[in-house]
Amino acid sequence: MRVVAVAKFHPASAVAAALAAGLQDIGENRVQEARAKMREVPGATWHMIGRLQSNKAALAARLFDWVHSLDRIELVSALGGGAARRRDPLQVLVQVNLAGEAQKGGCDPGETRAVLEACREYPALKPRGLMIVPPASGDPRQQFAALRELLGTLRDEFPEFALDLLSMAMDGDFEAAIAEGATMVRIGTALFGPRQGG
Repeated sequence: MRVVAVAKFHPASAVAAALAAGLQDIGENRVQEARAKMREVPGATWHMIGRLQSNKAALAARLFDWVHSLDRIELVSALGGGAARRRDPLQVLVQVNLAGEAQKGGCDPGETRAVLEACREYPALKPRGLMIVPPASGDPRQQFAALRELLGTLRDEFPEFALDLLSMAMDGDFEAAIAEGATMVRIGTALFGPRQGG
């Protein structure tokens, strides 16, 4: 189980304390906020977990080690181009919007194949699995189970990719997500306390 400590709106000093406590993976929602913290706190593995605009994708591809929010074909090309000069491939997860919530990022489950097919054109991208942000209300377990099943199908269809990861939990639902097969959990408030801004 990989814990991604979500540091949105928390200062670089909090990130440094998390690293000192043994956490390695730091999640951010905004490229510019993360960029400032990266300068102050070296040594972390940085995860872009927020919705990513295409015009910021090239920069994100150079700064981050992971992008969890790949959700459309144009973002594949923007990330792939930005990652071309990296020493190591950019690890990416395809974000899926199972509930069809218009205010959230994520592609329709039926679009995941097209996104992964587009990744084949960019050796600098390394697809690793799927991500979801479930609805705020209701029991998320059905969504988590559906995402796990989708990953199993895609793994069979794209054997060239190591599709072995499910990023599908936040503070309030990580126990249910783990029970349904999550391999990454994104936790912020439980680690850092209430957000200090935004």
